Amino acid sequence: MADKQRLTILGSTGSVGVNTLDVVARHRDKFEVVALTARDSTETLFGQCLEFKPRLAVMVNAAAAQELRQRLSQAGLECEVRCGVEALEQAASLAGVDTVMAAIVGIAGLRPTLAAAQAGKKVLLANKESLVTAGAVLMDAVRASGATLLPIDSEHNAIFQSLPRGYTAPGAAGVRRILLTASGGPFRLSTLRQLEQVTPDEACAHPNWAMGRKISVDSATMMNKGLEVIEARWLFDVSPTSIEVVIHPESVVHSLVEYVDGSVMAQLGNPDMRTPIAFALGFPERITAGVEFLDLARVGALHFERPDPQRFPCLRLAYEALKAGGTAPTVLNAANEVAVTNFLAGSLGFRQIPELIEAVLSEVPGGSVCGLEDVLAADRAARARADTWLSAWRSSRTAATARQTRVAEQPGTPSGRTARP
Repeated sequence: MADKQRLTILGSTGSVGVNTLDVVARHRDKFEVVALTARDSTETLFGQCLEFKPRLAVMVNAAAAQELRQRLSQAGLECEVRCGVEALEQAASLAGVDTVMAAIVGIAGLRPTLAAAQAGKKVLLANKESLVTAGAVLMDAVRASGATLLPIDSEHNAIFQSLPRGYTAPGAAGVRRILLTASGGPFRLSTLRQLEQVTPDEACAHPNWAMGRKISVDSATMMNKGLEVIEARWLFDVSPTSIEVVIHPESVVHSLVEYVDGSVMAQLGNPDMRTPIAFALGFPERITAGVEFLDLARVGALHFERPDPQRFPCLRLAYEALKAGGTAPTVLNAANEVAVTNFLAGSLGFRQIPELIEAVLSEVPGGSVCGLEDVLAADRAARARADTWLSAWRSSRTAATARQTRVAEQPGTPSGRTARP
């Protein structure tokens, strides 16, 4: 029997982490879970530790780590518990670990993902922000250490499968264009007026995929696709002009590669993250994923359309940041993370998400990326500027509401009409 593949799962309590463990549970003869990490989801991580018995569990939050440590001790389970960002990096670079699933959401996943690459691991990349913000730094680390980088996003995984084995550059492989598919999210047919009233729950109600709330909002704004364009540029060494986004509402064709002879290769399957996860875990072999097999006759028809730039301005902003290069993609990502966090908290409107991002991109000076600190400095600057923009926007809204209230209270103002101040 071949040796088991030993795994660290960064972000094991999130959607990708849970799906990874689902696949692992189907192949216990092939995989051993060595380390699991989470931010503060103590209950979920505790259950995962009981089932998979890792040697190490990491929580970013110190209080959550202490609670987990006590519960595991009471359960009689021998599992070391560490806390903090450095502990995440330690889990990612553990000696004896073969494969690291990088599934922490946002730029918080950059340091541990980079640590895994520097340690020469087989890195299963679900954290797109690592490439968006530090593409050159991460790819340099992969080349220097001899690490293997396999994409987990369904679109990039589909591209990887549609490219020839041993692909290194588009010219040598005869690649003309990469086509990233996008479902269009829950608002593909919504009017701009309807988008003014979007709630967080509506934005998170994706028609095809089951995802976390942050990535669901990114899908609704199509910023997720914009980030994937930047990710594809680094993964496949292609120019921005060779990457095109096409709306495909059924989410059956996960992406396509067009070749210079007119051939188009695509990967199809039901929208289930366990498919790309199983592909990457088993690579270069295939293993079962537990997904429902695709029935094309039942699907009936596949549709494609171009994205509406007015409805989805975030896609344009991502292309502009990629073209600008340097720290611009980091600024884009940071502004988006701040905007989405505030939208989910109910303190920012849906259509203000791209407004905030565009303002921050125009006001934070760009710079070159020579190392990790350049990325982190740009991230801090963008978040500070985003917070300033939010404060000004909230003050403006408060003042507007006060004016409307005074006008409504003016004697003689006809009911249902607004008098001029």
